[in-house]
Amino acid sequence: MSSDGVTGAVGVTAHRVPLRSLLFVPGSRTGWLPKAEAAGADAAILDLEDAVPQDGKAAAREAVAEAVDRAAGTPGPMRLLVRINALDRATGWQGADELRAVARPGLYGIVLPKVSGPEDVTTADRLLAWCEREHGLPEGHFALLPLLETARGLREAYAIGRAAARIAHLGAVAAPGGDVERAVGYRWSPEGEETRELRARVLLDARAADRPHPVAGLWTDVADLAGLRRFAEQNRALGYEGMAVIHPSHVPVVNEVFSPDAEELARCRRLIAAVERAQAEGAGAVRFEGRMVDEAMAATARQTLARYGGE
Repeated sequence: MSSDGVTGAVGVTAHRVPLRSLLFVPGSRTGWLPKAEAAGADAAILDLEDAVPQDGKAAAREAVAEAVDRAAGTPGPMRLLVRINALDRATGWQGADELRAVARPGLYGIVLPKVSGPEDVTTADRLLAWCEREHGLPEGHFALLPLLETARGLREAYAIGRAAARIAHLGAVAAPGGDVERAVGYRWSPEGEETRELRARVLLDARAADRPHPVAGLWTDVADLAGLRRFAEQNRALGYEGMAVIHPSHVPVVNEVFSPDAEELARCRRLIAAVERAQAEGAGAVRFEGRMVDEAMAATARQTLARYGGE
């Protein structure tokens, strides 16, 4: 059993926190990172895959490695991830070279694309463990975020989540016209009904695999902030804790949706107090603001306060 209590997962998971917003930034545009931080992104994903043409990948890899080193020297609240290319022979193992180049102090984690099964995760996990030893970092220092972009990968989300304890932010990313739409064959709509069941099933797999902070995505219409809010609220209602985003203007909207407001936090405190008073009087359940609540609801409220209420 690993330190996070996950039986069967390989390795040790460092303490992870929810990431509400994960903003993609082209690996060739590391100078945009201050904009990502100014927008309030919980994490930035420097993209060495789709955002960089093949003839620019070597230069982008060097620039990203330098950005990771700068982050180590001047750590801030925004965590830094890198999306590498797939770990397969088709790319000449380009992704493995990228992983070794950027997995150094200052990096929060690796975003692994085109994950089709647990074997992809196992390969990445071993490479990251080797990098941790090389840099004198504790086991599990680097997080791993697998992207489920194939039909098999989506179907095997539970096995993928169990393959390595360093996975914390597993989820379904269903964007219009992307890899998932092509793999599954749905027709994307702004309402998201065609992918709701898919996102819900992957979310359940992530929770069942004990992956603590699942994230979803993407909303690609830069100007439609109302649509973004509806989609984010749908993901939050399903149980996701954050979303990947593509533009700085999306960050404040997503952060707001995935953060409880002051009234919700205050209600959590009132609920806990009501349940504890009832327990002190020998009762297991109590009527609270029109609803019956008990210890299970109090435990959920305590979790919310621990994550967002500073308690």
